[in-house]
Amino acid sequence: MPKRTDIKKILIIGSGPIVIGQACEFDYSGTQACKALMEEGYEVVLINSNPATIMTDPGMAHHTYLEPITPEFLARVLERERPDALLPTLGGQTGLNTAVQVAKTGLMEELGVEMIGASFPVILKAEDREQFRDAMSHIGLRVPENGIARNMDEVFQIAERIGFPIIIRPSFTLGGTGSGVAYNREELEVIAKAGLDASMISEIIIEESLIGWKEFELEVMRDFKDNVVIICSIENF
Repeated sequence: MPKRTDIKKILIIGSGPIVIGQACEFDYSGTQACKALMEEGYEVVLINSNPATIMTDPGMAHHTYLEPITPEFLARVLERERPDALLPTLGGQTGLNTAVQVAKTGLMEELGVEMIGASFPVILKAEDREQFRDAMSHIGLRVPENGIARNMDEVFQIAERIGFPIIIRPSFTLGGTGSGVAYNREELEVIAKAGLDASMISEIIIEESLIGWKEFELEVMRDFKDNVVIICSIENF
């Protein structure tokens, strides 16, 4: 893909402190992105709340903001720096969720800031369980029987229809946060409440259990020209 000459200044969101499900891989990838973009001649602005990472070392970006990665602080940096583009995909779930919350306010459109790496609609389609399910159905892929719940009444209605055991997964979370397998109503209540609390939009998907199936995971990279490369494959039991 050729270098974009319409973009001069890029704001990168870091991942902040290392937490479960969001570890040093994001620091590494973010650091490499800063280096690569600066080598290409872009002006790089970074927001990251972690002063202990190499990513916030002097020379890694033209302007570095050691600020909390929240919608409020991201909005302030956007208004002050007025970048051409925002790159949220190297900030883990924190970066994605923060970028989505700011994009929903209309500020990025108002400032003319483009979300790159993954666009706003694409992030929603990947992170929102309902949109992802609908996308898979649209392309003809089978998915387990499921239902979307936003409160406990809906949780129990879906569970009664599907039957135990069932799997609970929240929207907009990473590393299994708020997810779990429930074998009875008591376990369901605990896991579902945790999932609704963990989700940025208070939404979970409840699926029939496929425990015992073998999982094949493919890490795939694809560009705008539809070139596809499988980076690695993982077999899970």
